Amino acid sequence: MENSKKSPRDWSVWKADALCVLCYIRRGDDVLLIRKKRGFGAGKISGPGGKLEPGETSLDAAIRETQEELGVTPHHLQHLGELYFQFADGFALQCDVFLADDCLGEPMETEEAAPLWTRVDVLPLDAMWADDRHWLPGLLEGKSFRAYFEFDGDRMLRRQVEWKSLENVKIFHHDQTIL
Repeated sequence: MENSKKSPRDWSVWKADALCVLCYIRRGDDVLLIRKKRGFGAGKISGPGGKLEPGETSLDAAIRETQEELGVTPHHLQHLGELYFQFADGFALQCDVFLADDCLGEPMETEEAAPLWTRVDVLPLDAMWADDRHWLPGLLEGKSFRAYFEFDGDRMLRRQVEWKSLENVKIFHHDQTIL
């Protein structure tokens, strides 16, 4: 059963095994999601994203992953979220979350993902990771956050979400062409 109490884990000394990104593209009342077709989270609905390549920044990875998975280039990205995941099997994952206000191109299905435009007021939360319901609606409202989660497989054990001030949020204007 999910527990919303603060984790006994000392997150200040916690180390990630992998760094990744997620990029959500909002267009009016809609958000561009994906149905993940393979790899980590296959079968779930999420935002485009994946692991950083050596020497790559989170911003560059968010753009690259969105291009690879959907064939579109996100614009006016804001780094609004930080996710920290500890899995019972020992895997530790840190994820930077970006929100874009539009994209260049029309999303297309790839070997990685199928695009899914969804109204922000009817998110398919039951088909998403269990943590998404605790931060994604806030992200889509433009709120900044840091969140910590512990999972055993797909089952969320603990959560802690901290909403932050928007004073230091940077907007990145990007004009990279579609790959």
